[in-house]
Amino acid sequence: MNRYYWSRADLLGQVLCKYTTVPVRPISSNSFVHIWKDSNIFMRFLSSSKITKCNKMMKHSASGFIATIPLPFLCSLQHLHPSSSAMKIFKLPILKSLWTQKPLYRTFHGHPKLLASDVYSQYQAVRRGEQEIPKYFNFASDVLDKWSEIEKAGKRPSNSAFWWISGKGEEVKWSFEELGFLSRKVANVLTKVCGLQKGDRIIVVLPRIPEWWLVNVACMRAGIVLIPGTSQLSAKDILYRLQASKAMCIITDDTVAPAVDSVASECQFLKTKLIVSKGSREGWLNFSELYKNQSADHSCVKTRIEDSVNIFFTSGTTGSPKMTEHSHGSLGFRPLLSERYWLDLTPSDVIWSTADTGWILTSLTSVFDPWVFGSCIFVHQLPQIESATILNTLCRFPIDTLVGVPTLYRMLVQNDLSSYKFMNLKHCMSGGEPLNPEVMEKWKSQTGLDIHEVYGQTETGIICSVFKGMKIKPGSMGKAAPLFDVQDNPKKTAESERGDFYVTGDRGTMDEDGYFWFIGRDDDIIISSGYRIGPFEVESALMEHPAVAEAAVVSSPDPLRGEVVKAFVVLSATFSSSDREHLACELQEHVKKTTAPYKYPRKVEFVQQMPKTITGKIKRHELRNKEWGRM
Repeated sequence: MNRYYWSRADLLGQVLCKYTTVPVRPISSNSFVHIWKDSNIFMRFLSSSKITKCNKMMKHSASGFIATIPLPFLCSLQHLHPSSSAMKIFKLPILKSLWTQKPLYRTFHGHPKLLASDVYSQYQAVRRGEQEIPKYFNFASDVLDKWSEIEKAGKRPSNSAFWWISGKGEEVKWSFEELGFLSRKVANVLTKVCGLQKGDRIIVVLPRIPEWWLVNVACMRAGIVLIPGTSQLSAKDILYRLQASKAMCIITDDTVAPAVDSVASECQFLKTKLIVSKGSREGWLNFSELYKNQSADHSCVKTRIEDSVNIFFTSGTTGSPKMTEHSHGSLGFRPLLSERYWLDLTPSDVIWSTADTGWILTSLTSVFDPWVFGSCIFVHQLPQIESATILNTLCRFPIDTLVGVPTLYRMLVQNDLSSYKFMNLKHCMSGGEPLNPEVMEKWKSQTGLDIHEVYGQTETGIICSVFKGMKIKPGSMGKAAPLFDVQDNPKKTAESERGDFYVTGDRGTMDEDGYFWFIGRDDDIIISSGYRIGPFEVESALMEHPAVAEAAVVSSPDPLRGEVVKAFVVLSATFSSSDREHLACELQEHVKKTTAPYKYPRKVEFVQQMPKTITGKIKRHELRNKEWGRM
């Protein structure tokens, strides 16, 4: 079996992979642990200040592995109220020098006298394992207010902390000091007017407007648990979330308010409704009027690092949305622990994430991680995601980093990108689902920029990422990101935990360089005549054919082989009138030549559109259930 040697930096937060719960055999107290499963050998890291290299031994099966994440944490499992459908795993990583040591006084580019984040540098001793993780932590007081102090002292670049445009001429810019002033006023609205207390839950369904960010920070200050939701939620979706979360308050706008009113009578815990509007609505308090008239005198509550800060509902890719609860540690403190932070930002950088406010990606890329490093968060209201708007914004504003879902890049590469000159764009990231290599190649050829993929889940945040400076391997989701803690609901958590590991339910492979490659959800794997087939490779092969606009691959029952590969295909406009039978054969032959012959789709069905989640992910489970007669 081959052995690969890794520096401690590469070991940081390494995603471990295994099939089931397996015994652990210690090697030594200051080395590492082997975890055995048949002929597959996996490892888990123990905290040690002396580890500089470690053997990594792995043998892949035909189907790859199930990605699992190590949870060597300090605190024990804690449940919410028994009647709640959510559960929390309050576990913080043991940090004794898994991180590669870096000079304390590493400076930012362009600012030689600036430390590598005055806030970030305060936790250097914790990262080294020389100090314990703090018992109490609040992102608003321990990060945002600290940056406000640094601003006042003139030790931060003059760029804004928050920069919003409407696309119609309106613009808002806030420094960290202004963000603090306004968010304290909102905190007083929530506590004094709405009567919310520490630990209470609030649902916020707002588009990309400044109030969403004010409410986020205000909730941190008041210890209120914020539950974001996308503006595309239906009345049924809102009812489900209000009942499941037992939220006592909801904040939304004129668009969503009618849907809330239609179900509010069925939500016994809902006490207060706040509307962000220029007008009034019966039964609602006007958010804008209330916070403008409030005092900015507010003292941030003292929160433990394991106290809840956010609850996210998953996108429902594999079923009904689940509640996933995150703490001040898993979201706010996590980026302070990592030497290899996946965004790699500075106080001079401007980052723009186009993700919807309802998803964890926005919290990661437009709240917590950028503000840890004092960066400017840029926001465009984007009522509609349109190529021209995105490209023109990149040309007009000094955006350094762009974060978007694969659908965004697929849309952008349909344009003649050579006619656009981006003002300052240097770094592009994609997450949410795998990005087809051909899209990455098109973007690179026309812009000269690589797309760095990230992989994660609502339950975990970022798991893998292609970091700056890493070699790009199209189709790979990179290497493991730093450690974090995980929170989910009781049944799902029990199903996804194996001892000290969190099982993602996704399958993938890892190459000799430590790059991870996504195959598909565990339940998406197709077993045909004994062969295990991942849908993503087949879908990527289909996407290379000019006739295919979208493709989804699932299993389909077969009397001889048990199940076979079936492809659902949405045709591009130029092939919409083609002979379907001939085209199906052509696609089958194309896949045979592009991948292993046994992976080709024996069944092909052309459809007008795919069933999708609100985030645009294809609901393969619906297609699969239809094939197997389970709908």
